[in-house]
Amino acid sequence: MASQIYMTHRGAEKLKKEYSELFQVERPKIVETVAWAASNGDRSENADYHYGKKRLREIDRRLKYISDRLEIAEVIDTTQIKSETIVFGATVVLIDDLGKEQTYQIVGEDEYDISKGHISWKSPLGRALLGKKQGEEVCVLAPGGEKYYTVRKIEYI
Repeated sequence: MASQIYMTHRGAEKLKKEYSELFQVERPKIVETVAWAASNGDRSENADYHYGKKRLREIDRRLKYISDRLEIAEVIDTTQIKSETIVFGATVVLIDDLGKEQTYQIVGEDEYDISKGHISWKSPLGRALLGKKQGEEVCVLAPGGEKYYTVRKIEYI
């Protein structure tokens, strides 16, 4: 049995948009290119044909992946969460052991983007934060050793 898949509304919409773009725009273009290349005759040394077929397989794999994820995902409306502890979807303000403030939102595996402050709920920091309350200290085992954070603020936006 597969593990639970959580995602925010934003993450689900992003995957739906990617699916639509691949299925309605990119795939038809590649199909057209492959058909054209196939009509040129000998396919053994036809780069357009071979690249196109390869790209079609990649697109079809990605479409299946997105479809499967969306089918079983539990989409969480983070604005409806009322919790004093950190759960999926929380936006958390942390203070590290050097006094630097950092803000993260705990999101699904397909949504993480550290440059935007989005961390997966399955990441080491995400797992360490789950269940914590404002004012609590969090220890995370990082590649460089242990890192400590204090939870300054928890929001659901």
